[in-house]
Amino acid sequence: MQPVVSKVTDRIIERSRATRQAYLARMRALREQGPQRGTLSCSNLAHGFAACQPSDKEQLKLMNRANVAIVSAYNDMLSAHQPYHRFPEVIREAAHGMGSVAQFAGGTPAMCDGVTQGQPGMDLSLFSRDTIAMSTAVALSHNMFDAVTLLGICDKIVPGLLIGALSFGHLPAVLIPAGPMPSGLPNKEKQRVRQLFAEGKIGQGELLEAESKSYHSPGTCTFYGTANSNQLLVEVMGLHLPGAAFVHPNTPLRDALTRAATEQVVRLSQPQGGKLGLADMVDEKAIVNALVALLVTGGSTNHTIHWVAIARAAGILIDWNDYAELSSAVPSMTRIYPNGQEDINAFHEAGGTPYLIQELLSAGLLHEDVNTVMGPGLAQYARMPEMGEQGLRWRPAVSESLKPDVLSSVEQPFAPDGGLKVLEGNLGRGIIKVSAVAAEHHYVEAPAVVFEDQNDLKAAFEAGDLDRDCIVVVRFQGPRANGMPELHKLTPYLGVLQDRGFRVGLVTDGRMSGASGKVPAAIHVYPEALDGGPLAKVRSGDLIRMDAVNGQLSVLVDDATWNARKAVCRDLARQHQDYGRELFGWMRHGVSHPEQGASVFWTPEGRGSLI
Repeated sequence: MQPVVSKVTDRIIERSRATRQAYLARMRALREQGPQRGTLSCSNLAHGFAACQPSDKEQLKLMNRANVAIVSAYNDMLSAHQPYHRFPEVIREAAHGMGSVAQFAGGTPAMCDGVTQGQPGMDLSLFSRDTIAMSTAVALSHNMFDAVTLLGICDKIVPGLLIGALSFGHLPAVLIPAGPMPSGLPNKEKQRVRQLFAEGKIGQGELLEAESKSYHSPGTCTFYGTANSNQLLVEVMGLHLPGAAFVHPNTPLRDALTRAATEQVVRLSQPQGGKLGLADMVDEKAIVNALVALLVTGGSTNHTIHWVAIARAAGILIDWNDYAELSSAVPSMTRIYPNGQEDINAFHEAGGTPYLIQELLSAGLLHEDVNTVMGPGLAQYARMPEMGEQGLRWRPAVSESLKPDVLSSVEQPFAPDGGLKVLEGNLGRGIIKVSAVAAEHHYVEAPAVVFEDQNDLKAAFEAGDLDRDCIVVVRFQGPRANGMPELHKLTPYLGVLQDRGFRVGLVTDGRMSGASGKVPAAIHVYPEALDGGPLAKVRSGDLIRMDAVNGQLSVLVDDATWNARKAVCRDLARQHQDYGRELFGWMRHGVSHPEQGASVFWTPEGRGSLI
């Protein structure tokens, strides 16, 4: 193993020893109860299969037949999840072919940050992850099941499904993707049109036409945001079938992969003699593999929050120092928008995840000795699926990238590191992703312009108040303040200012998004302003230093003045009402900080229901 990867892994194992052992002990106790429906009374069981076909009822009376749970985030408004309407029937047929049964156990919410950007609904976005986790737990709580299929793709959905399923980690589980939409309007053109609109040079009609050509059909959005980062990380963890992440929806290959995933999870079930559950697959090495994959591909900054929460659900404790140290030791191997101009389809065509895994294994950057849904060993994931005369088959990954401008090799990377840094100073602690930021913008020192509502920035931009070097501070955007919304709506305005030659940056206790790009942004800063964090003391005109080279985030105000300055308070009552936001007050009150996963399942002191 590469020494830093080995060192970080050992540190995580040691740090997590007590919590991981406690979690595994709980899962072993659940597994020892045998097929879960065997613990049900006759009345319980009769209720559980009352709606089934007679043949399925007969199978479910037998404890040596697997019952597969389907937990789905299907809805037909969101392009990424619309294809899932066909999946339950495909899964049922595949389960029947294995002499087993599949039941639709439950649905979970699935919201889209692309629809809610800059809207009140975005304030529910982060908390939807923990809501999905609880929905998954409710779906599985009937104890009717021996294996789990998880249908979900986008930002909070996959982390939520995993967190919920890990509470039932004694059961094997497989995530089944639906795939990306075909490529639409080139990303460079989409970016150009957005900036023209921000400058007032085109109208809404032209902008909508461009956006509609970008997001145009069923499937995941094709840029490398949180959704596609989810899919890549999950595959590198061995929780998909090999090469499954980026196969288009509604194709024979996609259907074949769905059937094969169902058949495989049946084989892993206890009635079929399986010995391992999801808890055994999501271990410290698998988590490190996911972090490496995130960093070498310049994936979503949201996963500095979500994968912390996923790890904690398995009793594993990781922090931002782990991310940063791994980032310093792994190369940057992809150029996918927003870190380049090509999309996820080009990445897949270049060799995709199988080639990436092959390269990283050869360099000792991934742990090979992990359990996967395909069995022991990650090397079998260096294979690409295809349809042959006999149906689904896998071929070895390509030996060289077919598009070296999109997907490079370990020997010739685009950059020597992963581009994720921890920033720390008298403004708090946060992160910055610089994989898409030009080197000359890794250090910015400029006067602050403070906003407490992201919508105010547009007015300041249009008035010309930002036509200068400045670091925009958008505060009271943390999880306790308003649910930590993404602030991606700010990107076009800041991008225009940078293109005009000004030195600009963003500092916020909110999130940016999986599509954050060329403007340097210190995000997830905590303690957040609502808690009296340092951002609440910043005033417009204060000189701020954002230094991604040395990991510094500081306001350059003399100590006496700074210490005497009082934090600003803000009445957020209006943002806590309407659009369902009033229902999430208990989450805002109890949420942990971002480096602890911004979750309601663990208190800031580390106590909670899972560890």
